[in-house]
Amino acid sequence: MTPATPTQTTPTRTPPSSLALDRALAPVESESFLAEHWERKPLVVPRAEQGRFDDLLSIRDVERLITETGIRTPGFRLVKAGATISGYTSDLAWRPAPFTGVADVRRVLDELEGGATIVLQGLHHNWLPLARYCRQLEALLGHPAQANAYYTPRGSQGLPAHHDTHEVISLQVAGEKRWLVYEPVLELPLKNQRYHSALGAPGEPVLDVILRAGDTMYLPRGWLHEALTSDSDSLHITVGVNVRRWIDEARSELDLREQELHFREAIDDGEPPELPLLDAGAVRRRARERFVRSRRPILDGQLSELLALDEVTAKTPLVRRDTVIADLHGTTLVFEGRYLRFPERLAAELEFVVLSSGPFRASELPGTLDEEGRLVLVRRLVREGFLRRSEPGG
Repeated sequence: MTPATPTQTTPTRTPPSSLALDRALAPVESESFLAEHWERKPLVVPRAEQGRFDDLLSIRDVERLITETGIRTPGFRLVKAGATISGYTSDLAWRPAPFTGVADVRRVLDELEGGATIVLQGLHHNWLPLARYCRQLEALLGHPAQANAYYTPRGSQGLPAHHDTHEVISLQVAGEKRWLVYEPVLELPLKNQRYHSALGAPGEPVLDVILRAGDTMYLPRGWLHEALTSDSDSLHITVGVNVRRWIDEARSELDLREQELHFREAIDDGEPPELPLLDAGAVRRRARERFVRSRRPILDGQLSELLALDEVTAKTPLVRRDTVIADLHGTTLVFEGRYLRFPERLAAELEFVVLSSGPFRASELPGTLDEEGRLVLVRRLVREGFLRRSEPGG
């Protein structure tokens, strides 16, 4: 059953943080980046700071994922410029159904020695450090983020010149990689407008830069690029931001009209139906509501939280999960596909927990609830994955 759309009042939102974007861009300030570069022009931030991004994904992490975990497609793939690679997975017998697309470690390593690039895909789904990093970016930017990683052996090229249809933040983790960047042949392409030669060949590079460990490069969607390694192996993380475009909302607006008979009639000599005009405020509200409710839960440690639920007291330090993006519409709390409705008398308590940016105790909640009522509320929010203990096991 689809939940009722919250009333169109200004919601209380979980406060975003710029820490993730600052980490990628410093010393460039996030505000100047968004004003001068976002969707406009590339940015390179040189640092040569070895280890800056190792906690997000290190070479040792890549090795472990490929050789020790039984990783399966599409969680990884192999690519090589100008060549198609196949036959690097196998199926493992199991009942009632086999494990399919499992990495054949020997074959993968052989291809790597032959110059193939290992691509780890969708790491925002299955690698907690990057899931958390992408969620922090999402909270700030208001658009979905994703993460892939590319491990390329020395002297190799993974992909030929191409453009991406999302914003790209490239974090160089280890080694060096030379990037050639070209002007767009199609500005701000849509998701289905991938690069092909018919759009035009790349011109002269506008950037020819070597990224070293700790460096960052931002490319707006549509800017052509290709990457080459030097005499060292390279690992970089590509964070993609899939922006919601005005054209997407215009199509959604038309989809809403399919219930109107005039739009379903055949085209004839009569007057066409009047096309809907975009209401900027309504568009932004719908885009925000869709974004908030579609965020996938990141519930690290949740089993421990549930097992310790009865131990939560009025003095237990609690904290709002920093991976939660939520809107509070009156006393309806919306996050990660959940619509939690509370009595109106809990408005003060709910606003407090949504806006909280540090640890608090149930005893510190505002409002009129007694201690037992406050415990019922915070335990419910722990169970739902909105709150957690700030000192698990303490």
